[in-house]
Amino acid sequence: MKNLIKVIAFLLIPAFVLTSCKDNSSEPALSEFEVLTAYMAQQNLDLSNVLDGWVKSGSSININTADFSVPDYYVIDLRSADDYNAGHIKDAHNTTMANVLDEADKAGTTPLLVVCYTGQTAARATGLLRLMGHTAYTLKWGMSGWHANFAGKWNSNAVDYSSANWVDTDDERTLGDFSEPVINTGEKDGAAILEAQVQAALDNSWSISKTDVLDNPSNYFVNNKWSLANYVLFGHVANAYRIDEQMSLANLNYLDPTATIVTYCYTGQTSAITNAWLDVLGYNTKSMSFGANAIIHTQLVNSDATKKSAWKGEGSGSENNFGYYDSEGNLHGPN
Repeated sequence: MKNLIKVIAFLLIPAFVLTSCKDNSSEPALSEFEVLTAYMAQQNLDLSNVLDGWVKSGSSININTADFSVPDYYVIDLRSADDYNAGHIKDAHNTTMANVLDEADKAGTTPLLVVCYTGQTAARATGLLRLMGHTAYTLKWGMSGWHANFAGKWNSNAVDYSSANWVDTDDERTLGDFSEPVINTGEKDGAAILEAQVQAALDNSWSISKTDVLDNPSNYFVNNKWSLANYVLFGHVANAYRIDEQMSLANLNYLDPTATIVTYCYTGQTSAITNAWLDVLGYNTKSMSFGANAIIHTQLVNSDATKKSAWKGEGSGSENNFGYYDSEGNLHGPN
């Protein structure tokens, strides 16, 4: 009996050793963030890809001047039903941000042109649509740039605003080195995680006012999405980072996943699409409404470097005069 026990013990020792070695050599499971970023890199969904040619002014697209239709695009209008009924682009399809993916599926292979009041909500939607594989573009300036009758939101927000927390300094803030954000969708593969994150982003609140930012900039991780030259030339929010050309899947360690990340640009449109991308990656972000146009509009509109990014700036494509339709199908022609 003792010999039998010895034999069994002898046979069990190699199995125990092999099992122990296997356990010790197994790699830890990848986090959802790691799975998602690897998938996005594989699918060419880095920020530079998402931003490639994403915005079009009304003056740059093919418009049928007989009926002011936009034949090359399936137009999605994200404004309220009342405002859509008061005036919209011919054949535009009115929907909500929550339902924009379902509406986009109806377009088939036709490219999407996404429209809102100012271009900012449309920019966010465009980013999320592109992440889901749609060919989508934002109408620059929104309906504000289509016809003067819709320009109220931009007219009232393109202003000069004085704040002690808008500063002139030449030095960029040193970039940090942060951990990755936590994503917890419960999904295992990259495509499923991406879809879940996009769906969540469609329901998130995402904008913040200039006063909230400038009154308490230290409450946020503020990022200026400009070139260094313009960061110095025009000033910036106090203690703002400048992560522009470095913003990519490879450099996400520059962003604090525990902070509210406020991104601002010139118009609020680029920051909106940038933050859509960041939200999907697990960051908590806000886009500063109307960008620097709401703080230093006069400087932007008068500078050759930025006039195309200024409301009513030369070459900005913000003052078009195209016809539109009401809910009864009546054409309201150019003034």
